[in-house]
Amino acid sequence: MILSNLIEDSLESKNLSLNDFQELIIRLMNYSVLCRSESATEEQLYDRFVRIEELVRDYLSVAHIQLHHDSQFQYVRLYPPAAEIPGVKEPEESAFSGSLRQRLTQNEVALVLILRVQYDKALREGKIDDSGYALESLESISIAMKNMLRRPLPEKLTDRKKMFQRLRQLRLIQYRQDEEFSNGESWIKIHPMIVTFINEDALAALSEDNVEPTDEEAVAQENDEQVLAGE
Repeated sequence: MILSNLIEDSLESKNLSLNDFQELIIRLMNYSVLCRSESATEEQLYDRFVRIEELVRDYLSVAHIQLHHDSQFQYVRLYPPAAEIPGVKEPEESAFSGSLRQRLTQNEVALVLILRVQYDKALREGKIDDSGYALESLESISIAMKNMLRRPLPEKLTDRKKMFQRLRQLRLIQYRQDEEFSNGESWIKIHPMIVTFINEDALAALSEDNVEPTDEEAVAQENDEQVLAGE
């Protein structure tokens, strides 16, 4: 009750209620990411977060949950205790782990790596829109997957859709609701947060020349442990 009273006192000056605060925290904890451009709901919650960012940080810090806020591209992502946040070096190691750590399948890891490579390429070529997104075709992503990781996208359409839906849930990509992903004419938008989602070690592994085609699964498994900033 004491904590609730303190929070309510802090919210009063912002004309927000405890329910407003609870809704924001629950959304962050459930999704671990908040992206203003994703929907009207997330736009409202992000704007609310900006008003009480310090209070949210203090509240989450009690559980050692870390928060990364990119005001340029207007998104917020939570990191579990002891996670490595891009640009932030923690002074001490910790044995904490938890459900905020995102666990991806090997196919999802491979796709995220390729999306980061494609985003960097678009960035170098100046093919980034005003919101920081890069537009890529399914065909170019599929070709990059085969050339760099020697693995195709899932053949089954249901598996392919599920993989892209998972990355959309993480707010790494956007696409039309009616997108079928059945041919190379499908298009997706890569969110700029892909840059902070992938650590540099995992990205650098793609450029190694000693990876044999037969080592495909071993490479994917290793990347599964490296790919997330915070893993």
